[in-house]
Amino acid sequence: MKASHNCKRLFLWSGPRNISTTLMYSFAQRKDTAVFDEPLYAAYLSNSNANNYHPGAKEIMASMPCSFQSVINQMLEPQQKPVVFFKNMAHHFLKTDIKFLSKGMNIILTRNPVEMLPSFDKVISNPKIEDVGYKAHVDLLKDLESNSIAHVVLDATYLLKNPEGVLRKLCKSCSIPFDSNMLKWTAGSRPEDGVWAKYWYDNVHRSTGYQPYKEKTASFPKHLLPLLKECEGYYRILQSKALK
Repeated sequence: MKASHNCKRLFLWSGPRNISTTLMYSFAQRKDTAVFDEPLYAAYLSNSNANNYHPGAKEIMASMPCSFQSVINQMLEPQQKPVVFFKNMAHHFLKTDIKFLSKGMNIILTRNPVEMLPSFDKVISNPKIEDVGYKAHVDLLKDLESNSIAHVVLDATYLLKNPEGVLRKLCKSCSIPFDSNMLKWTAGSRPEDGVWAKYWYDNVHRSTGYQPYKEKTASFPKHLLPLLKECEGYYRILQSKALK
């Protein structure tokens, strides 16, 4: 298949311990779509102190380009499929120039911090606001709005409660047809998984589709309450704009 510049680029900007990998697997079921797993991860680690505490940081930086501009250039290269889905973390973006985001549709994926923070804390303990993406999401949203760059907001809760309905609306926002294959897949890993999958992807590797939403019943960890308070205002802004 001949590579083409005229592809539809979808830039996902998620927070950690969200359903971003599930969404990537969902798009991977489309025959018209190629997916890429966190292409900015190594550049983020190389340009922040996160390389001191992210599991597998040295292996990640050895497996991918560590220059933001080289990754951006790759994301804008001609592609062999008409749709390309780039799964990214919003906090990996740092202070990179956002002009290239006008070359595609930007999807901001958030999750209630009451549910996300305890999950993240199990892998990276005592996280800070810079680690969890909520402020980065709102900063990015403001930049997209002020520059009139195409974007849409998703909330993991709404997506899990109504996968087909929200995916249909997402596809419409992205000007691509909905594909029912996005709702199911075979359990196990994918070749597109980053080398960090062994630390983060256990649940999605066991899944065969979107899992029914289950409200968390465990008590919230007291040591995360200050961070929760910091995140909640940002989350409310994002939630108010999310597709339902």
